[in-house]
Amino acid sequence: MDTSLPSATSSIADRLCAVRRSMHAAALAAGRDPAEVTLVAVSKFHPLQSVQEALAAGQCVFGENRVQEATAKFPLLRAANPDLRLHLIGGLQTNKARDAVRIADMIESLDRPALVDAIARAADAQGRLPDLLVEVNTGDEPQKFGVPKEEADAFIRLCQKRFGPSLRGLMCIPPAEQNPVPHFQLLRSMAQTHGLPVLSMGMSADFEQAIAHGATLVRVGSAIFGPRPALA
Repeated sequence: MDTSLPSATSSIADRLCAVRRSMHAAALAAGRDPAEVTLVAVSKFHPLQSVQEALAAGQCVFGENRVQEATAKFPLLRAANPDLRLHLIGGLQTNKARDAVRIADMIESLDRPALVDAIARAADAQGRLPDLLVEVNTGDEPQKFGVPKEEADAFIRLCQKRFGPSLRGLMCIPPAEQNPVPHFQLLRSMAQTHGLPVLSMGMSADFEQAIAHGATLVRVGSAIFGPRPALA
């Protein structure tokens, strides 16, 4: 499988095309339908112009870490791009829950009961509830967001009871220095235990491995948009 990607000097359209080719090949190699895997283009810290370039190249699903940054970019684009979908993928403060519920199509970072309560209140107030994922800290890293592994099953059940079918699945970010495969396998096993169809796992360096182990969403940033801007 040719997994080479264009350099950072290539256009966003070229890099998107290369990522899509690699995703397609990885799915076929795993005996999966490539249509089962959605690309989330992670545009955090990149300007509105970069998102517009990706939209022009046919990308419609984007990921942002910060509610404030997402609010500045995406409402301006929705009217002209009705298929656009916004995923919030970063750790979410409870005081940002109202804005998150208002602008996101999916929130991928449920990880504690206080956030569950805040999102539920915001959804009641605004009359809409995005799709939701539980973020599992599969490496139990103290510096990272995500529910600890030993608490994950109980927390997933809590979210299913509170949100019903809007709780769609699970997300993880494996430790950077470890083989990601055991983390992908763990997340897939948890999802199967709870009957959840969505697995958000895999980033620029490991999305092909994630696809091989069941990812339905892959979050790719630098391989599409290039290096993070210096001021971010």
